[in-house]
Amino acid sequence: TMTAQENVATPMELAGMDDAWPRAAAELEAAGLGHRLTHYPAQLSGGEQQRVAIARAIAPRPALIFADEPTGNLDAATGQGIIELLFARRTETGATLVIITHDPALADRCERIVMLADGRIASDTGAK
Repeated sequence: TMTAQENVATPMELAGMDDAWPRAAAELEAAGLGHRLTHYPAQLSGGEQQRVAIARAIAPRPALIFADEPTGNLDAATGQGIIELLFARRTETGATLVIITHDPALADRCERIVMLADGRIASDTGAK
């Protein structure tokens, strides 16, 4: 029942952040959804809904960001943009970014790679 901007802004507003609405608009713009601020979930594609969720997660500038297959439902170009956004926010805020991915190229961008096999740690590169 909430628009994309309402979905991103409301948790920040409830947390007492004064800039919730402009920050929500800015994060949606950064996620490539500036033209969809007033659209409801049923009016958005699955990939757009995923990008709204990512904007909502990073808008409050958390110290820790978990991204489980953040590009899973996105085309290659949009996925690359989202990855760049996540790494940019990590750099800007000093947040710890934990990414779960099957993409070796994405994993190679990370400071530490922990590989799992059958529910156990198969390898751990440690911090680069």
